[in-house]
Amino acid sequence: MRTSLKWKIKIDQCIYGLAFKPDGTQLIVAAGNKLLVYDASDGSLLQPLKGHKDTVYCVAYAKDGKRFASGSADKCVIIWTSKLEGILKYTHCDSVQCVSYNPITHQLASCSSNEFGLWSPEQKSVSKNKPSSKITCCSWTNDGQYLALGMFNGVISIRNKNGDEKVKIERPGGTLSPIWSICWNPSREEHNDILAVADWGQKLSFYQLSGKQIGKDRPLNFDPCCISYFTKGEYILLGGSDKQVSLFTKDGVRLGPVGEQNSSWVWTCKVKPDSNYVAIGCQDGTISLHQLVFNTIHGLYKDRYTYRDSMTDVIVQHLITEQKVRIKCRELVKKIAIYKNRLAIQLPEKILIYELYSDDSSDMHYRVKERMIRKLECNLLVVCANHIVLCQEKRLQCLTFSGVKEREWQMESLIRYIKVIGGPPGREGLLVGLKNGQILKIFVDNLFPVVLLKQATAVRCLDISATRKKLAVVDENDTCLVYDIHTKELLFQEPNANSVAWNTQCEDMLCFSGGGYLNIKASNFPVHQQKLQGFVVGYNGSKIFCLHVFAMSAVEVPQSAPMYQYLDKKMFREAYQIACLGVTDTDWRELAMEALEGLEFETAKKAFARVQDLRYLELISSIEERKKRGESNNDLFLADVFAYQGKFHEAAKLYRRSGRESLALDMYTDLCMFEYAKDFLGSGDPKETKMLITKQADWARNIHEPKAAVEMYVSAGEHVKAIELSGDHGWVDMLIDIARKLDKAEREPLLMCAGYFKKLNHPSYAAETYLKIGDLRSLVQLHVETQRWDEAFALGEKHPEFKDDIYVPYAQWLAENDRFEEAQKAFHKAGRQREAVRVLEQLTHNAVVESRFSDAAYYYWMLSMQCLDIAQADPDQKDTMLDKFHHFQHLAELYHGYHAIQRYTEEPFSFHLPETLFNISRFLLHSLTKDTPLGISKVNTLFTLAKQSKALGAYKLARHAYDKLQGLQIPARFQKSIELGSLTIRSKPFHDSEELVPLCYRCSTNNPLLNSLGNVCINCRQPFVFSASSYEVLHLVEFYLEEGITDEEAVSLIDLEVPRHKRESKWQEISSNNSQTLRLDETMDSIGDEDPFTAKLSFEQGGSEFVPVVVSRSVLRSMSRRDVLIKRWPPPLQWQYFRSLLPDASITMCPSCFQMFHSEDYELLVLQHACCPYCRRPISDPSP
Repeated sequence: MRTSLKWKIKIDQCIYGLAFKPDGTQLIVAAGNKLLVYDASDGSLLQPLKGHKDTVYCVAYAKDGKRFASGSADKCVIIWTSKLEGILKYTHCDSVQCVSYNPITHQLASCSSNEFGLWSPEQKSVSKNKPSSKITCCSWTNDGQYLALGMFNGVISIRNKNGDEKVKIERPGGTLSPIWSICWNPSREEHNDILAVADWGQKLSFYQLSGKQIGKDRPLNFDPCCISYFTKGEYILLGGSDKQVSLFTKDGVRLGPVGEQNSSWVWTCKVKPDSNYVAIGCQDGTISLHQLVFNTIHGLYKDRYTYRDSMTDVIVQHLITEQKVRIKCRELVKKIAIYKNRLAIQLPEKILIYELYSDDSSDMHYRVKERMIRKLECNLLVVCANHIVLCQEKRLQCLTFSGVKEREWQMESLIRYIKVIGGPPGREGLLVGLKNGQILKIFVDNLFPVVLLKQATAVRCLDISATRKKLAVVDENDTCLVYDIHTKELLFQEPNANSVAWNTQCEDMLCFSGGGYLNIKASNFPVHQQKLQGFVVGYNGSKIFCLHVFAMSAVEVPQSAPMYQYLDKKMFREAYQIACLGVTDTDWRELAMEALEGLEFETAKKAFARVQDLRYLELISSIEERKKRGESNNDLFLADVFAYQGKFHEAAKLYRRSGRESLALDMYTDLCMFEYAKDFLGSGDPKETKMLITKQADWARNIHEPKAAVEMYVSAGEHVKAIELSGDHGWVDMLIDIARKLDKAEREPLLMCAGYFKKLNHPSYAAETYLKIGDLRSLVQLHVETQRWDEAFALGEKHPEFKDDIYVPYAQWLAENDRFEEAQKAFHKAGRQREAVRVLEQLTHNAVVESRFSDAAYYYWMLSMQCLDIAQADPDQKDTMLDKFHHFQHLAELYHGYHAIQRYTEEPFSFHLPETLFNISRFLLHSLTKDTPLGISKVNTLFTLAKQSKALGAYKLARHAYDKLQGLQIPARFQKSIELGSLTIRSKPFHDSEELVPLCYRCSTNNPLLNSLGNVCINCRQPFVFSASSYEVLHLVEFYLEEGITDEEAVSLIDLEVPRHKRESKWQEISSNNSQTLRLDETMDSIGDEDPFTAKLSFEQGGSEFVPVVVSRSVLRSMSRRDVLIKRWPPPLQWQYFRSLLPDASITMCPSCFQMFHSEDYELLVLQHACCPYCRRPISDPSP
């Protein structure tokens, strides 16, 4: 640090106060009873200001620069504008000691001996407060929230903006240490507000806003009269009884005096805002302005840079990793030197030697190795492994770390530059440049310096190359000169240089800076320039270390320019060495390509490895293998290189020159450059031309031009590939064109076309293709898969051999779509009787389980008919199937009747008449003599019978039904009803209504309602014929044909129209008390044979054998066709014949299921359901 005096004036009055205008242009001086306004730049008086009547003690400028205030012994405070006009005056009770402006609100604090006031432009009056002691000084915090007052009794009072005391700091010295000056640190970087306090106990102290002291008191050895911070708070100025201003760090470490010692006390000192200028005012009237110049104290060794910070700290910066470490010395740092793991710091009274904790190149932890307690003066400081070297004008001294001087060198001229250039510990070499142009090399263990060379101009900067063969010098004329050390020859020189550095990793590269440019020179090539501010101080690889003002930075500079300079000369190895220092990936690739084209494979291999280009590395490896096998044709190697680089035409020429045209052709086809291949081939072999077209199609396919590829495949005869490509892209039009152009003998591609048509949902094209090749089975399969059943059935009609292939899938499809009845028919039609029966059985079972008894009856009827068909088709199963037929017919009748019972018991409303429910229940009870089928409930049947019997007057039967129910498990919902019915039936007569008693129409016997024999007459054992709707006994008698009469003959005899008397004269009805008899009168038109009906009339009740009615031809001839109903069962069953005994009561028989109905009932049911209620034959179906 050094000080230069800018201006100095002297007046007759004591200077008690100074204040700079915030922009630094004016200096306001409190001198006597006036304010003097000076130009801060040259000290010229601008204007004196008169307003006070007594000595002015203090002056302060507002931070916004609009006004300033002054306080005087005349007890007045005057506020002035920046135009030097007084605008306001107010008074105190005593002389005004100090004034201070709030930096934020511009509120003015003015303090007299026994009070302080607060004034702001917004308020008219001044609020005043009385402190406990005389106020000597005051200062606002940075945020303007608090005002610190320094008292004569040693107390500090911290007040808020309203004047209320918030903190009171009572210091140990008390009245023995009156406070004379205080100031808050203006730094914005500090986390806490810090108050600097100077007292006449000759101490400097620091306090926080809370009142806590920071550190210890710093002794001053003089009475301080003024204290002031620099604008950023990094330094403190103190002046007083020692007649000078001293510079301190913000922590209170004294750095040195500002200017020369004055002849009287210093009462005030201020720093010019945002500068290093200091104004001083003394008791004898001297006013001076000084400039502080802070020298750059730093050192550099390779990638470690050390510099002074805040005058007392040392920062070591690693330029590569950007790590920093701070060493706090707490004294003024005068010199710094760094070398390898050593760091030397010169302080005013000692030199500290530091060393690294470890040998790690990235370690940044230093520890003290030695302390040399000696006051030494020097111009330059150098540290080695075991010594320090002091430069004192023309003399060099070498001292050990303990302070012992080992040797000394006296130079002929002033030493301008010194640098450690390395060497073994204790034997390091120094490079020294003198003002007279002499350059020497000195070893610390040798008394005799070695003169390297002598030039005419003074040395400013020096550096030696890595191999110690070349020396670079910058002289006082800003010229960089490079010498060969051994020959002393000047190799070259470059102008406009202020510093120079050799590259530590490359012998032939150096850089120098000057004129705002960085210059890089490689060997004897021209200089490459780029813009750079500052001084070059080091060059390591691709990093250039540059010092700009106070900051050191590592600049990454690609070494592209010198590398290309070597490449232009085909110096590949040298270019590779430059590239290793640091170039871009593009530069590495260019180097690799140039070396490869120059057939410098070793360099190219290293460069391609650097950019990780495996493709070119494989090429180089294959060329090296071929060279090992004895190949030596460089043209062939270069052709491969050109092909890899994309220079295909050059490669083709080299291939042709080497006699390897096939390689050129393969190259063009692999690259899909088919036009070039054709041009190269000329009018060659057609096979090769076809091969080219095929490869071209493959290329078009790979580049997603499939339509062009298909056309090329077709032209090349590659139909299979064309079909695959068209099919994969769904191009049906192209597929059908190909299929139609193909010959039918080309079966495989046609089948592929058909397969794609099926896949693309174009079955008509697929069918056309199958027809073309005559593949009918695939055509059938196509129709089945696409469910085009009409076409399949038509094809099956023409070709019966495919019947199974059509109807079986059709049936399965119907079954999958829940069309089981149609599926059963389809299975049946396909001859798959087993599957047909299985489907029906499953349907029947499901219907029973789901209580759909009407459906169950229908399915059982269908099952019986299926069994009949099987019995007809397969004689081996005839007996079994007939048994099943009768069984299923019986079940169908049971479920058909039970459907009404189930609906009556389960549903709230009944759709059947009571007589119908009564007849059905009796029919079921008489039929369920053995096992009860699944789903049919005896409880429901008996319950229905009991209720309907009671309702119709069959009380005996109802009582019997209720008794039967007592022995069964009754559901809870019927329990109360049955119990009530059982009780109430006891009150009824124990007999049945005669109107309900069934009559046998053969023997005219009244049968009981509860028949132990079942549904047959108890007298003649003739089975009753029931209506399938009302279950009444129909007036029908079954008769059988005499042996020898066929069904066809019987029908023809019945159809004959024989003249006869009216039926009333032919049949006679005989009634008695116990029976009614129908007799054929033999007296009228005898028919020859005895009538079998009348022959049986005399049977008595109780006969055990059933004698069927057998008729002869004559009887058949006498019958009317309208009186006879015939069940025309298909073989192997016999037809059944029934004769109506009441022809006027019409009976209708369903031609499909042969069930009998009253005609009126049948017609009503058909109108309701549009089909037979039993077999569900549609009424529009003409077939039986």
